[in-house]
Amino acid sequence: MTWVARIAIDRPERMNAFDIDTHEEFDAAIDRVENEDDDIRIAAITGTGERAFSSGRDLKWTAQVRRASDEARADVDRRMAALVRLQFRHDITKPLLARVNGVALGGGLEFALACDIIVAADHVEMCLPEARRALIAGAMGIHRLPRQLPHHLAMGFPLTGRHFSAQKAVELGLVNQVTPMEELDSAVDSWIAGIIRCSPAAIRATKQSALNALHLSLADAGQYRGPMESAWPTSSDRIEGPRAFADKRNLDCS
Repeated sequence: MTWVARIAIDRPERMNAFDIDTHEEFDAAIDRVENEDDDIRIAAITGTGERAFSSGRDLKWTAQVRRASDEARADVDRRMAALVRLQFRHDITKPLLARVNGVALGGGLEFALACDIIVAADHVEMCLPEARRALIAGAMGIHRLPRQLPHHLAMGFPLTGRHFSAQKAVELGLVNQVTPMEELDSAVDSWIAGIIRCSPAAIRATKQSALNALHLSLADAGQYRGPMESAWPTSSDRIEGPRAFADKRNLDCS
């Protein structure tokens, strides 16, 4: 049984930057994790090689598209409009883990920030450099950082394009764990093992309710129940959990 989906951004020659084909393939993989394969409990996302997790959008490809014919540009615009990219999705209830194996720049950092757990190699550098390219970190980077950091710390990064290290990221609370590259897989597997030990139904209900209630006051959030949490009383896992505890055995939610 496959409980872990391992998704690799596979364009190392372009520092795992995204063109339209990569966006579509990535979006399809995330959709399969969430909606098509019930056996998958968690997705671990990484980049191919050790140089880059992802450098975001492929600006060379973007420049080529802007020089292309009206028909070609319209086709790219149509395909992009049809995508529901990870950074913008709020419907994913299965845990997503970013295995940050190399630089995470621009949209690459935004992809990582859209995940629930981030484990990074200690040589990694991160940044939102869009303003230096007359662009905006509009794939939720300019919205996630001010919600995760104090205002002045958060705004210092997109307003300057300044790089920061993985160690700085863990100190700021943006990253769960930093480890030497040779220990990255072991660290990732430890986080995965911790999630797999839990009830998959409880994990999904927890994530859905937590994310859906972020905009509420603490008092209102305490009264909120997401759809999966509301269905919890009839879950078989709810019966199995206390039984496993009483029997002093591991949870069996397979």
